[in-house]
Amino acid sequence: MNHVYDRLVNLLHKKFEVPADRLGPTATLGELDLDSLAVVELYVTLQEEWGVALDDSAASAELTVAEVARSVSEQLEPPTGPVPHDGSGR
Repeated sequence: MNHVYDRLVNLLHKKFEVPADRLGPTATLGELDLDSLAVVELYVTLQEEWGVALDDSAASAELTVAEVARSVSEQLEPPTGPVPHDGSGR
C-alpha cells in the first residue's frame, strides 16, 4: 500500500492544496477540509489515475487517508484463489 498511499498524499497536497503537515494516515478527508464535491472529485481522479473502479457511493469525508489508499490497493491486487480452468485441456 505504500506507493498508493504516497501517491494519494502527493495528490491531496498538489491538486487539493492540503498542507503537507496536515496529511497523515489517520486524517479524515473532512479534517483535510475536503467537502463532499471534493471527495467525489478525488475518487474520480483516483479512478482515472489507477484505472480502478471505486464505489463513488462509498466516498465520504469520514474516510481516512489510509482507508482511501487501502481501497485503491485492494483494486490493484490480483485476485487470489484457484485459476479457472477453461476446459481446453491445456
